[in-house]
Amino acid sequence: MEPKSDDGSSNIRVCLLDNDGRIEDNTISGPTSFSRTCLNGLNALSGVGILSVPYALASGGWLSLIFLFIIAISTYYTSLLIQRCMDIDPTIRNYPDIGEHAFGTMGRMLVSTTMNVELYMVVTGFLILEGDNLQNLFGDHIQLQIFGLDGKQCFVIIISLIILPTVWLNNMSILSYISASGVLASIVLLASILWAALFDGIGFQTSQTHFINWKGMPTAISLYAFCYCAHPVFPTLYTSMINPKKFSKVMFVCFLLCTISYASMAIVGYLMFGPSVFSQITLNLPTNKISSKVAIYTTLVNPIAKYSLMIKPLENSIENQLPIHYKTRVCSILIRTALVISTVIVALAIPFFGYLMSLVGAFLSVTASILLPCLCFLKISGIYQRLGFEQVYIVGIVIMGIAIMLVGTYTSVLQIISHL
Repeated sequence: MEPKSDDGSSNIRVCLLDNDGRIEDNTISGPTSFSRTCLNGLNALSGVGILSVPYALASGGWLSLIFLFIIAISTYYTSLLIQRCMDIDPTIRNYPDIGEHAFGTMGRMLVSTTMNVELYMVVTGFLILEGDNLQNLFGDHIQLQIFGLDGKQCFVIIISLIILPTVWLNNMSILSYISASGVLASIVLLASILWAALFDGIGFQTSQTHFINWKGMPTAISLYAFCYCAHPVFPTLYTSMINPKKFSKVMFVCFLLCTISYASMAIVGYLMFGPSVFSQITLNLPTNKISSKVAIYTTLVNPIAKYSLMIKPLENSIENQLPIHYKTRVCSILIRTALVISTVIVALAIPFFGYLMSLVGAFLSVTASILLPCLCFLKISGIYQRLGFEQVYIVGIVIMGIAIMLVGTYTSVLQIISHL
């Protein structure tokens, strides 16, 4: 008898033998409802990227907004390609499985490496962001110096200790409650910055804005791509749903709401500070205003809410490689703790949030969120063998992705090197 979920749908379980002869339990659908999956999806897509979109718009000018919408539409479409890949073979449970089904062992290694490095660098960016904003908020009042580390570095370590318990969680339903705070944080952040512009005397500087800046366009497009870098998490969300058939609706809701918030923040932030806006708009805000403090405090909530969800596929990838007698709760906690410590070390060594996220967007996000879904779907579905509208459309997305990756990566690497 199949176990039934609360909404009457079946939780299908497929038991297979892996290469070592052990029973592998593949759950095709899980305990997470539609609304909770929307929260997880919104939290994965929204958050840190919203702080950088004003800087992205300032880098590329008003015309660069077109690329925000192009990337949003393209990445929404590639999220549906991920679902279609998983529907073709119900034993596919995660992103590396898609790569293996398409291109064998090498495909799995490529997808796993890209996905894990991307997620790792994204959560590292969270810690850099936390250190920047805490230093901006308390740097003049709290002088921290521990073991030769300055105040910003100490704040990075403190926030990592706060994040650590959330990384130990396993249940996606529990994570959705944390996600809810992240989604709320994005809404409050946008409202606070708009309030600061309208009622706290900052105002708008329309005369200082530019229609187009070709030199800064690669940075702008790379940061827009970074805003939609959650694709490695989508298979985890898909397999956690009670009814995976509603996944496309989840994606539509998530991409629509996030794109509206990104565009709104980009326009408001650029109008407020013009070309002088920082890579994190909260660093431009005067810390003596209540609205500014609300915005900064809210910014601090987002990474805490997002860190555990974004790093979960990396945790699973490492833990699945362990021998069965090491797959214990203690080992799991030790591995996750080590991951957090390593991200702290990288955040302290490369504290350039804007340039680092631009590099992640150009190279890793484009690869994981645009190129790999398209290439894997072409191979798995077999449509590459016949010419049609969808094939041409997918190839067009691939060509666009390669162009963004090459130009954006080159620009970002040069920027990082010049500041080391």
